[in-house]
Amino acid sequence: MNDSMNTPSGNRRNFIKTTSSATAASVLAGVVVPRVHSAVDDTTQVAVIGAGGRGTGAADNALSVPENIARNRLVAMADVSTAKMDNSYKALKRRHKDKVDVPADRRYIGFDGYTKAIDHLNSGDVVIFTTPCAFRWVHFQKAIEKGLNVFMEKPVCPDGPTARRMLELNKEAKKKNLKVGVGLMCRHSRARGELFNRIKDGEMGEINLLRAYRLHGPVASCYSLPPKKNENELLYQIRRFHSFLWASGGSFSDYFIHNIDECCWMKDAWPIKAQGAGGRHYRGDYVDQNFDAYTVEYTFADGAKLYMHGRTMPGCFGDFASYAHGSKGLGIISMRGHAPAPCKIFKGQSMKDDVAWAYPGRETNPYQDEWNDLMTAIRENKPFNEVERGVMASVVTAAGRYAAHTGQEITVDRVLNHDHDLSPNSDKLTMESPAPLQMNPDGKYPVPQPGIIKDREYLEIDADRA
Repeated sequence: MNDSMNTPSGNRRNFIKTTSSATAASVLAGVVVPRVHSAVDDTTQVAVIGAGGRGTGAADNALSVPENIARNRLVAMADVSTAKMDNSYKALKRRHKDKVDVPADRRYIGFDGYTKAIDHLNSGDVVIFTTPCAFRWVHFQKAIEKGLNVFMEKPVCPDGPTARRMLELNKEAKKKNLKVGVGLMCRHSRARGELFNRIKDGEMGEINLLRAYRLHGPVASCYSLPPKKNENELLYQIRRFHSFLWASGGSFSDYFIHNIDECCWMKDAWPIKAQGAGGRHYRGDYVDQNFDAYTVEYTFADGAKLYMHGRTMPGCFGDFASYAHGSKGLGIISMRGHAPAPCKIFKGQSMKDDVAWAYPGRETNPYQDEWNDLMTAIRENKPFNEVERGVMASVVTAAGRYAAHTGQEITVDRVLNHDHDLSPNSDKLTMESPAPLQMNPDGKYPVPQPGIIKDREYLEIDADRA
């Protein structure tokens, strides 16, 4: 995702470039209170699973936690791509030097690499999960068994079955008193936090409308051409994970979740249903599963609305912002990206109206703040578990995606309880496995067909051939 880090190294996706060229019901161990620091020198060991741009950025933040909060050291890494692993390691080593202690024999390649990396950690250490979210429940289960604290990126699940697995697993994480952070860093924004408090105090009256926009040209892997001849199709789909619903929930879930989540935060509620529209206009030879544009209307229990507008098309008007409208005025939640957030409250419904309040100065980096907050909770043994909120944000986002892809009005509860597991064997994949999604006979992957396919987002190859 194209998120701003607000640090000298630039955003997370550019960090490398700027620094270098089982089932949820499995039986788990009983209640354990993990050690705050596992090592004798008061250092917390860290492993990163998924060494792409997101994993590198999260590891950078982990190693940048002030030493008065925690002393962290990276000791193991895992990925399915040797190139990503090498680039990530070199970038982190150059930036953090002795805080990166990951020799070649602790840099694991393969789908089983996460188990090997995790085995280098002790109870109370921290593992970072930054692979595509199809694997989140698989990795989370192992971390719980090991008694590890966790930082996991969003979304935490692409569909209902994996959402339910995550919620079940999290019951065990709570029993073990594990601290779990979820990469919805906007929730750790000090400016947004102050805006939320003022909304709760009634300064904006009743919130009856929220608007969110993420409108820009094609980014990351949201557009994909067919795999090259003899290319490993599974690794191709993982490398292009924004293009495939099974891996990430597609561009809608992976990109728009932040705007949706921060709006729901300001409303202090989750919507109950969604309806939406979208389409593929300029895909041409691209074979990914995304729409070019989405417009989704969410409805809250009190009738209030949230409108999410997303587009990845070149040459169009761009915007990247979220707004809240209350009976007493307009609030800016974010503008021009995720950070910094120039939060304000206007006395009317226009930004031309007088300002009632503005966050003073420039906020601190929310990407770093979320890590400082997590490590503070570990050090002080305070309750800290963001899984349920992360699951709800993921499911609510998926409900909007599902509504646009099917052309139906969809309840959040329906998505949470839906039976369509987009990747039922993500815990069994190897480097030799076939890709979870197979091409249709026409050489393209199945795409949503609103109004035609109504009960799930797409039909897989067997159904397409029937």
